[in-house]
Amino acid sequence: MSVSVKQPFEKVVEQHGGTVLRVCRVLLGVHDAQDAWSETFLAAMRAYPGLPDDANAEAWLVTIAHRKAIDVLRARSRQPAPVEAVPDAPTGLGVPGASDGDLWQAVRALPDRQRQAVAYHYVAGLPYAEIARIIGGTTDAARRAAADGIKNLRKNYPGAALKGAPA
Repeated sequence: MSVSVKQPFEKVVEQHGGTVLRVCRVLLGVHDAQDAWSETFLAAMRAYPGLPDDANAEAWLVTIAHRKAIDVLRARSRQPAPVEAVPDAPTGLGVPGASDGDLWQAVRALPDRQRQAVAYHYVAGLPYAEIARIIGGTTDAARRAAADGIKNLRKNYPGAALKGAPA
């Protein structure tokens, strides 16, 4: 009867730190990789006591690194983009009712899943697999909801034909 003893966390870092850093560099590039590596091991250190003794530590760490890389990419996409000159007046772009009020009304009239799928895919640029994870269901169901949402918008938005929307 042998009792498996979990190795110290420092050994895990020593054994798999290089792999995790390489994964972070591939996903993020050199500049953000070190931060993601650090965040990976901070999160791993907190969760390590609950990791089963027979778990594949390297795969577990790579999964954490993947999630941290996604966090970095999402944070980067929310950062303001540098511009040469800041406009003097605020824009109404993307503000419901500011312009294209009929479009916003048509979007609000969509069923929830269609509205979410349209927003996540066509506005946020997420792939259907990610949308399926967010709203539930399958990738095909997310794709169908987005397609049905666009079809309904084309049918119900009076300006769709005038705005050059593809049929």
